[in-house]
Amino acid sequence: MITMTYKTRLKQREPIAEGTMAFHFEKPSGFGFKPGQYADMTLLAPPETDAEGNVRSFSIVSSPRDEHLTFATRMRDTAFKRVLRNMPIDGEVQLDGPMGSFTLHNNQAKPAVFLAGGIGITPFSSIIRAAAEEKLGHKLYLFDSNRRPEDAPFLKDLQDLEKQNPNFRFIPTMTEMDKSHATWKGETGFINREMLVKHLPELNGPIYYVAGPPAMVTVMREMLVAAGVDQDDIRTEEFAGY
Repeated sequence: MITMTYKTRLKQREPIAEGTMAFHFEKPSGFGFKPGQYADMTLLAPPETDAEGNVRSFSIVSSPRDEHLTFATRMRDTAFKRVLRNMPIDGEVQLDGPMGSFTLHNNQAKPAVFLAGGIGITPFSSIIRAAAEEKLGHKLYLFDSNRRPEDAPFLKDLQDLEKQNPNFRFIPTMTEMDKSHATWKGETGFINREMLVKHLPELNGPIYYVAGPPAMVTVMREMLVAAGVDQDDIRTEEFAGY
């Protein structure tokens, strides 16, 4: 796909977890993308800026069939995030995209295993939504690690998608339930080989996709290689500073 520059307007914003918000923008005419891709967002004449600048890369959360383009981000206290949080409805930004090759493989006979940490869930949200809409034949497994249910973006949406798509298994896990006020009956602790073995028919065979903070991506890659997974079957995307 060719990267193009577009102008678009904010249509809605909403909290989707503690400290995390989703932003829904008008989909520009002609903006096509593959689930898993991202775009660069540039603030136009922002009222404030800082050393981190006015551009951020965001994975597209929505599916290609959705009316809007949706992005989600942790709301750190930076000038960019403050401007985005306070932007009026119909406020305009520039988008450059789509970009990236972190997209679902074509061979439906090979399962896909997604390993997400925190806001690394965003590209997988698009892929899984689109797979359900298009009734793709891929077996999909999503292991999603968050500190607490309160911190987990799209938790309910993904649980609903699991009910809709018989080819999709959702395995969320929480690492700090001692700090949560929610009840939780699912997995706890960090994603590891034992958790994968418990839920996957076999470790070798799937294509693995890892997205999250750089340290998490490194640990997951090392764990998969130590488990005997072919490095050619591991694809990664790091989410730093979000």
